[in-house]
Amino acid sequence: MVSTWEDFYAKHPPPQDLAQNEQALKEFTRKHLEADKKVVLVTSGGTTVPLEHNTVRFVDNFSAGTRGSVSAEYFLEHGYAVIFMYRVKSLEPFSRHFIGQKFLDLLHISENNETSVITVLPEYTQKVATVLRKYREAFDQKKLLQLTFTSLSEYLWLLRSACQALAPLENKAILYLAAAVSDFYIPSHEMSVHKISSSGPPTISLQLVPKILAPLVSLWVPKAFVVSFKLETDESLLISKARTALNKYHHNLVIANILQTRKQQVVIVSKETDYPLSLTNEQLDNGDEIEQLIVRDLVEKHIKFIRSKEVS
Repeated sequence: MVSTWEDFYAKHPPPQDLAQNEQALKEFTRKHLEADKKVVLVTSGGTTVPLEHNTVRFVDNFSAGTRGSVSAEYFLEHGYAVIFMYRVKSLEPFSRHFIGQKFLDLLHISENNETSVITVLPEYTQKVATVLRKYREAFDQKKLLQLTFTSLSEYLWLLRSACQALAPLENKAILYLAAAVSDFYIPSHEMSVHKISSSGPPTISLQLVPKILAPLVSLWVPKAFVVSFKLETDESLLISKARTALNKYHHNLVIANILQTRKQQVVIVSKETDYPLSLTNEQLDNGDEIEQLIVRDLVEKHIKFIRSKEVS
């Protein structure tokens, strides 16, 4: 059974922090609308589907948030203001360079009586300085707004609010929908209130998540440049599924990729054409990122999109 998007919102209450996030979104988009700046919404990371209201167990989607966090940095470099909507504890722009123990490996501590001095090791100073400089520029100029979600419901509520805030920017807005959104969920009224008993095998009935691209493109941000992603494991299905999505939802582009090669190659798919963007093995070994090519390509397309709307 497929629920409609109206049913989903009617049956799932908004997250408690939605009003606060909506205010932040309105202030951010208003500032950049007045400055005539382009704004991109980047969604990133996976969504959870709780199995209980008092959640102990949940179904999760595979995503560390790499594509979204890396892309956000490159959009900033191209002059965009970025709304980065990401899964709690997934990768974030800038801090992604220093995750886990790697960050501590960059530091040195000197003890002098009761004073401790922490410094960056000389061999890492340049890297840290470069990332820190870009981070400070983005935040000091209020070009980056970060908002979090965990569950599917939180994601869908926040996505709709972000679209409503972006709508006044019209063709100056890009939606870069890189989050790994759950395809199935348990309706709120069918969920157990408390932890599911482990005394026997549970019977869990999942429903299909409504396709939010439909209202997003036709109702919420009809004038924006909308980019979705298609991840497959079967290469023979990749292009046909991407083009089917374009024909069904009438958005602008699909970035299609195969799970095993997603960090080295993607295919840019429009209704008329498709072509690959790829890194050589040498570029990959040197630390080059496919997202740099993706964002550069999208920025060029977005400029043409804006000009075409101005002419028409």
